[in-house]
Amino acid sequence: MILEQVILYIRPNQSEMFEKAFKIAQNIIITMKGYLRHDLLKCVEEEDKYLLLVEWKTITDHEEGFRKSEGYQDWKNLLHHFYDPFPVVQHYFSVLEN
Repeated sequence: MILEQVILYIRPNQSEMFEKAFKIAQNIIITMKGYLRHDLLKCVEEEDKYLLLVEWKTITDHEEGFRKSEGYQDWKNLLHHFYDPFPVVQHYFSVLEN
């Protein structure tokens, strides 16, 4: 399992619109091959800051399958204009897995 971690900084005063758009966009990602689960967390200390966590079976499922899909174009159109700055995506794996 691979955990995708993204810190999202949303343009000021656009968090409510971002959350509405994300509720639509999440319907795209859940249909992707290798998708396991996701969560979107809102920061308590910093307004307009979120943490997106997505679990994938493999990193290829995310980087090749999702990012090269038609659905990703819809995802981009729904969400990418909210980000400032554009987020850095990082992937993690458990060192405790056997």
